Amino acid sequence: MNRTILGTAVFFGLLSVVLGAFGAHGLKSLISESSLESYQTGVAYQMYHALVLLWLGSMANWTATQKKWIYYCFTFGILLFSFSIYLLATNDLSSINFTAIAFITPLGGGFLISGWLIMGYRVFKYLG
Repeated sequence: MNRTILGTAVFFGLLSVVLGAFGAHGLKSLISESSLESYQTGVAYQMYHALVLLWLGSMANWTATQKKWIYYCFTFGILLFSFSIYLLATNDLSSINFTAIAFITPLGGGFLISGWLIMGYRVFKYLG
């Protein structure tokens, strides 16, 4: 499980740097300022959660079972939250109307929140 978590963390971290650079340099003149801010929010949340996954995969004193649901919540949260934001922010560049998937963003946010809640529970349960 640790190898999977760490591999996922590295992938999402690398991808957030690539997408962040693309947004800052490639999209700057193509989308509105508010769309660019939304896009950067997706990049930031992806990186934050990649770093948390990196930490999670490094936790030697937690079992795979204790890590599993946190990993799933953060992974699905990143995919649904950040990637829906990327599509919505670049909607004007495509002939596909991505506004129909706007409901996915808060669903992804719910997964991220759930991951934090489960992780908080694990931290406080096993600290004391």
